[in-house]
Amino acid sequence: MGPLKQAIEKNITGRAAGLIAMADQIHGYKEISYQEYRSAKLIETYLEQNGFQVETGVGGLPTAFRAVYEQGEKGPSIGLLCEYDALAGLGHGCAHHLQAPAILGAACAVKECLKDFPYRLVVYGTPGEETSGGKITMVKNGCFQDIDVALMVHGGDHTQVDVKSMALVTAHVAFHGVAAHAAIAPDKGRSALDAMILMFNGIEFLREHIKEDSRIHYTVDEVPGHQNSVPSLAKASMDIRSYNSLYLDGLVDWVKDIVKGAALMTGTTYDISWDDRFESKVPARYLNQLVMANAEWLKAPAMAPAREKTGSTDFGNVTFSVPGTCLRLAFVDPGTPSHTVEWVEQGVGERAHTAMLMGAKAIGMTVCDLIAEPEKLQQVQDEFRQNKAAMAKA
Repeated sequence: MGPLKQAIEKNITGRAAGLIAMADQIHGYKEISYQEYRSAKLIETYLEQNGFQVETGVGGLPTAFRAVYEQGEKGPSIGLLCEYDALAGLGHGCAHHLQAPAILGAACAVKECLKDFPYRLVVYGTPGEETSGGKITMVKNGCFQDIDVALMVHGGDHTQVDVKSMALVTAHVAFHGVAAHAAIAPDKGRSALDAMILMFNGIEFLREHIKEDSRIHYTVDEVPGHQNSVPSLAKASMDIRSYNSLYLDGLVDWVKDIVKGAALMTGTTYDISWDDRFESKVPARYLNQLVMANAEWLKAPAMAPAREKTGSTDFGNVTFSVPGTCLRLAFVDPGTPSHTVEWVEQGVGERAHTAMLMGAKAIGMTVCDLIAEPEKLQQVQDEFRQNKAAMAKA
C-alpha cells in the first residue's frame, strides 16, 4: 500500500491550489442552511469536470447532491459525505467550508490512482447540518442506501475521531384546560399549568431511573394569563437523549405515559408533536483505527485519542444504518471552541488549508485501504453488525 498511498498524496498535493481556492470561496459565501446554492454549484461543477455523474436536488433538498464514479462491476461502494452550510450571523464558525474540498480531493485522487480494482465512489452533498439536520431528511427520502461505508472530515482543535453520538428527539407538549376565575369559581377550571408542573415532576422522578448516558431536559414555552385565572393553555418542550437509539425508544414511551398521566390527573387534554429525530452513531472502532493510522502516517497535528462521547449530529442517522466515521483535523489551538469568531478568522489561514489537505489525503488513503484490501472492509462491516446487535441488548 505504500506506493499507492504516496500516489494519493502526490495527486492531492498537485490539485491543492484549486482545493484551497474552493475552500476560501465557500468560506466567503457563508451561506446558511438550505440556502447553499452557490456552494453546492461550485462543488458540483468540480465533480462534473473530474468525471463524476452528478444528480442535483436529491433527498428532497434543493442544495443536496449525489455524484458517482464507478470503475468495473460488483466492487464496494464507498460513501464520501460533505457539509457546506455556515452559521447564521457568524459565517463558517464550524469549518464546513473545508469539508467539500477535502472530500473532492480524496475522491478525485482515488479515481485517478486506483485502477486495479472494481469500486464505486458516491459523493453526497448534505446541506443544513447546523439547523434541522439535512441528512435526516435525506435518509427518510432514500439516500445513503447505496453505500457500504460513510466517511467524512471536519475541522477541529485536535486530530481525532468520535466513537458515540447522542440520539435526540424533541417533544413539544401543549396542555389544554378550562379557564376560570381562581377565586370565585376555581372548581369550574382545569389548570393546564398544573398539568405541565405534574409532567415536569414526573420527568424528575423518571431521571433517577434511567441510564447514566441518557438525558431529559425541558423548558416552559408558554403559560398565558394572570395569577388569578386558571390557565387554559400551557406549552413546554423537552429534549430526550441517549447514546443508544434503541434505548431512547423506551424513554420516549415512558415520557408519553407521564404526559398522559399529568393530563388525567388534572382533567386536561394534550397534544404532542415531535421534531425530526437524530439517531445515535453505532461505534466503528476499527474504521476509526484505519483513518487515524493514515492521519498519523501523514503526521497530522495535535493527534488525540478518540472522543468516546459527543453530542447529537445528523451524521448519526447515516451511521446508525451503515458503518461510518468522521475524521477531525486540527486547525485551531487546543481548547478553542467551535461556533466562534476564532474559527471563522482562522478558517482561511495556512493551518486550515493544511488541515483540509491532510484530511483529503487521509480519507483518500482510507478509501484505498477499504477497496484494495477487502478483508478490512469486511472487518468494518462485521464489527458494525456486532455493535448494533449489542445496542439492542443494552
